[in-house]
Parts: sequence; C-alpha cells; structure tokens
Amino acid sequence: MNHISHWIDGRVVPGTSGRIGVVWNPATGEQQAAVDFAAVDEVDAAVATAKAAFPAWRATNLSRRAEVMFHMRELISANRKEIAGLLSAEHGKVLSDALGEVARGLENVEFACGIPHLLKGGYSEQASTGVDVYQIKQPLGVVAGITPFNFPAMVPMWMFANALACGNTFVLKPSEKDPSASMFLAELLKQAGLPDGVFNVVHGDKVAVDRLLEHPDIAAVSFVGSTPIAKYIYETGTKNGKRVQALGGAKNHMLVLPDADLDMAADAAVSAAYGSAGERCMAISVVLAVDSVADALIERIQARIPDIKVGPASEPGNEMGPLITREHRDKVAGYIGAAAEEGATVVVDGRDGAPADGFFLKPSLIDRATPGMSCYDDEIFGPVLTVTRVRSYDEGLQLINDNQYGNGTAIFTRDGGVARQFEFDVQVGMVGVNVPIPVPVSYYSFGGWKASLFGDQHMYGPEGVNFYTRSKVVTKRWPDPRSSTVDLGFPQNR
Repeated sequence: MNHISHWIDGRVVPGTSGRIGVVWNPATGEQQAAVDFAAVDEVDAAVATAKAAFPAWRATNLSRRAEVMFHMRELISANRKEIAGLLSAEHGKVLSDALGEVARGLENVEFACGIPHLLKGGYSEQASTGVDVYQIKQPLGVVAGITPFNFPAMVPMWMFANALACGNTFVLKPSEKDPSASMFLAELLKQAGLPDGVFNVVHGDKVAVDRLLEHPDIAAVSFVGSTPIAKYIYETGTKNGKRVQALGGAKNHMLVLPDADLDMAADAAVSAAYGSAGERCMAISVVLAVDSVADALIERIQARIPDIKVGPASEPGNEMGPLITREHRDKVAGYIGAAAEEGATVVVDGRDGAPADGFFLKPSLIDRATPGMSCYDDEIFGPVLTVTRVRSYDEGLQLINDNQYGNGTAIFTRDGGVARQFEFDVQVGMVGVNVPIPVPVSYYSFGGWKASLFGDQHMYGPEGVNFYTRSKVVTKRWPDPRSSTVDLGFPQNR
C-alpha cells in the first residue's frame, strides 16, 4: 500500500509522529494509501527549513524567479495527465474534470511568469526640490497555504505560484484526503530549479494547522475551505499577528429571467450544479426561477439529468464521479430526505440507483425550496440542485443579497440593461452574465464577499501579488554641497 510522507528541504521525509490518516479510493470505498500526520516538531522543521532558505531566495533576481516559473509551467503541461490521474484516483473526479482543474491551476503559474512586470513599483521624480520618491514591493518571508480536498492541485497553484515568484518561501498543508498531487507538484518544482527548502509540504490534521497559525516565523496564511473553518483560521492567524486570507463557503444562486434562453439556462444549471459531484465552492446550488418560466425550466433540467453518466473515473464516458468520503456522501443524502420533510418537492432523488460500490450519489433536483429549509440555507457541497420560485427580478435579487454567503452568482437574460443593473446591485464577489461559474481568469482575482471571505485580499491575480508582498516607500536625495544648509523647520514639499 502506498505511504505518503512529508516534503521538506527538497526531499521526502518520513513522518515520525506515529499518527497516520487513511486515503480512500472514493470509487470503490477501499483504502488505497496511508498518509503521515505531522506533529508540532515536524511542522517546526518545515518552517525552519523555509526560514533558512528565504534570504537566498529573496535575493534571487526576478529573471531567475521567472525562469523557474516558466520551467514549472512546461513541466505541469507535460505531466498534466499524470497529475489528473492522481486527482481522479484520490478525489474521484472524472478525468475530463481533473484535466480542467490542472489547466485552471496552470493559468496561475503562467501569470506568475510575469513577475518582473508585476513587481514594478511607482516613481515620482522631483517630489520636492532634488528629492525623488518611489515605492517597491518586497516579500513577506515564510508563508503557508492550507488547501481543501476538492481541488488538490489547482488551489495550491493559486497560492504558491505568486508566493514563490514574489520571493517568499512556502509551507503547504494540503488536505489529508487527497495528498498525492501536492507531493507531485513539489517534485516538479524541484525539477524546475527551485532551490531546496523554498517549498515544503507537511500533511496532517488540526495539529499541523494550529501550529502553522501559531508559529512565530509564519508571516501569512492562505486558506480555502468551509466558512466555520475559514473564520477560525482568520481569527487565530490574525490573533497571532499574521496576514490572513481565508476563503469560506458558498450558496451560489442563478437567477433565470423570463427572457432567458431556457435551453441554455438548463444546460448551464446542470453543468454548474453536478460537475465534480457538486464539490466546488463555485457550484450553482440554487436556481431562482421567475414563476412564468419555472415549470418549463424545471422540465428541461429534469430531462437532462438521466443523460448524466455517473460512475468511477476509470470507466471512459463517465461524467460524474463519487463524493470524497462515505461520511460526506451520507451527509449530502440527508439533505434530500430533509427537503421532503420540510415541504419541498423532490423531483429527482439521487439516492435511487446510485452505484453500490464507493461513495456515489446521482444528481438530485429539488423544487419549491425556500429560505429556512436546510436544502436552501446550507452549503450542501454535493450534487443537489434546488429551485426557488420568485415573482420578479427584484425578489430574486433580494434573496441573493439576503444570503449570508456572497461567493458567486449568475443571471440568465437577453436584456443588457437588466444584466448591467444586476452587476451593480448584487452583493456578491464574482458575477456571471449567462455564465454559470464565473471563476476569474488568472489575471483577475478570485474571492467572494460576506461569509465567503475573511480578510482583505482575494486569491491569486493582482490581489494575490499584493497579499504576498508589502510595500516600502523610499524618499531619496543625493547631497549637493552647493545647496546644503541647516534647516530646523518641518520638511515641506512647497
């Protein structure tokens, strides 16, 4: 059986804590690997290694850092099928979905290749007589990333690409549920020319997380996960003097207006709700259908569901794989039963006919969900799509803005004026117009509002560069013996 250990100082380091976790094959329900869980001293060793590597990496010129990122880009591209295979084996997502994850992560490495341009500062000549002022961006030091199970390759790339390019050293704590991709990426970074110690991986549970949040040599922490944990990460990290960006959960709504192309809207709802078995924070989980088109839209969605091929990623043609664990599968299934008890209509029950082996559910569709029902209020994180009927655009907008989450949203309409007004009015961080999953491209930044984000900076893109650097302003004057005098007055620009 495969045994997964830590990556410290450019090599695999076996765990010494005596604690291990189980890595399941979600498609079969069988254990496929064991992973070491780090003790405090093992986390400390990784941080110490990163701290020791920081001075030299920080002093490395921008062209060399960009060169490493260019090499990493080529290595990821050349090995994308192998990375996707690891994702399919441990997370369960089908190969096409896994390849899409690698591609979106790769975009962030490509963005980081432009680091010489991204770190350019500003310069003001002659701010005062003979005085120039300029601003520069400098790295923070040792930074940490704590990443979720649903995107074990992409989300680490959201973090480490910019962090490393900016001159920081990095300690990654990936999900213990699917840890192999992070180890493969560590090996690729070494092949790309990254010096030993600059990137490290420690596996584990709350022990490792808490030590990263408390460690005095960690300058910043990035996190993606559920809202309760994001809140804990933010509060604990900031209490310990760290810069923190913690992305939490979501309940993404898709508002469908009467003038929308209903076939296009149905295709989008099915794709966005059931892709990756609904285990993504940008999944559409609530369709807000205006009454006049609700029945027609639901009919179209229902008609598409039987065509979704559910099964293990190892079988070509399957479009949706299992959920990550048996416990999570059972939790998601519980929402379907609760919906009927709370007064909603279960149009399609994904518990029926799901493959017996592994942690499978088929797609579910629930109609007439309303606020106060658990299927509406909670982030289910599974292949369950709920429909809430609204009387108008205004009622739909109000439901979106009243929701505790503000990650992503979408509107389907042919009316450009209404779409523009929606962009202006909606209180959500990422908005799609006839686009159901508006994940920004790598040269913008990812993140929500309200309970979907704790911290000041969104992930990756320009805000990612800002998060992993701090600004320094230099005011400079070279001595001119002809004009040098004693002046006890307050410095003036005029």
